[in-house]
Amino acid sequence: MEDHSSWDYLPVEHIRTPVFNSGVVSEASNGGNDFSISLDAVVPDDILERIFTFLPIASMMRATSVCKRWHDIICSRRFLWTHMLPQRPWYFMFTSNKTAAGYAFDPILRKWYDLELPYIDKSSCFISSSCGLVCFMDNDNRNTISVCNPITKHSRRLLEPPGETLPDYSTIAMNVDRLSHKYSIALAKSKQIPEDFVRWDFSVYKYDSSSGSWVTSVREVFVGWRGGDNSVICDGVLYCLIHSTGALGNVNPRHGLIMYDLAGEPSETSLMQTSISVPCSLTCGRLVNLKEKLVLVGGIAKHNRPDIIKGIGIWELHERQWHEVARMPHKFFQGFGEFDDVFACSESSWAKSRFSHVGAGPSIIV
Repeated sequence: MEDHSSWDYLPVEHIRTPVFNSGVVSEASNGGNDFSISLDAVVPDDILERIFTFLPIASMMRATSVCKRWHDIICSRRFLWTHMLPQRPWYFMFTSNKTAAGYAFDPILRKWYDLELPYIDKSSCFISSSCGLVCFMDNDNRNTISVCNPITKHSRRLLEPPGETLPDYSTIAMNVDRLSHKYSIALAKSKQIPEDFVRWDFSVYKYDSSSGSWVTSVREVFVGWRGGDNSVICDGVLYCLIHSTGALGNVNPRHGLIMYDLAGEPSETSLMQTSISVPCSLTCGRLVNLKEKLVLVGGIAKHNRPDIIKGIGIWELHERQWHEVARMPHKFFQGFGEFDDVFACSESSWAKSRFSHVGAGPSIIV
């Protein structure tokens, strides 16, 4: 039998007719047949869901405290994944001061919000995010990894990954499947082989939320190159920036890009054999996922001065070829300073944001 309790089944003329008395009558009223009625009591859940979708995220979260019914509707998995209208994504910023602190910027209301992070033990962390979830990896103990929702404050501490407990370099990348609502995490570790200045051990481990376990995806020894602290997952492929050690005289280029298909079958092909060169000499680089396309934001190095930055460029990868998208205008770039590694960036479906420490405080360019 079809459910006709929803207003979806009422004709337009019937909806426009006042079918109930929305007035509120006090208990002392002498009206024999009068009664008080709550608008909330007669509005079906699907209509409330549609109303809630038009609210800004901050207002929506405040509405959860009105009553249990509103809380259950807004926090239901069906509402969160089915009825949410496209909104400009929030910008999340995590500081590395003495105490862990998170901040979120609502682009609709143009307001900053403080986010308590009780599930983070220390302020020094590597982070990666996808679809509103944030993955934290402790900088002092790289095996301490947590996944949380900063808005609802729900968090989960993951099992310790395999491999080196104290790698020299590590990077973490997270991806959420919008259809299955499951997430996967890729952890890349790099450690110098003892008493060897040329070779570095590189390994990738994958965590799947559906199984709740880690698996070793690949292990390889790099010669003259090492892993870094920047990676991203695009369309199921893990991309990692690697760095030249200079031990073999390969000072320029200082960076390279390796990729690994997380969903593919294990391959004996070397990651270095399929590596991709960066578009130009870079002082530093950041990888971002822009609508499942790989984008590189890099500091362009001065000629014969690879440690001095002369500009910031943006490139998109198309079939192993880099295509320049844009360069930051000089008037914005002036505040970044000249030395390498002076900025960070994040991605969304509508813009790329850069976060930089300039002078006494940070600035954000969108």
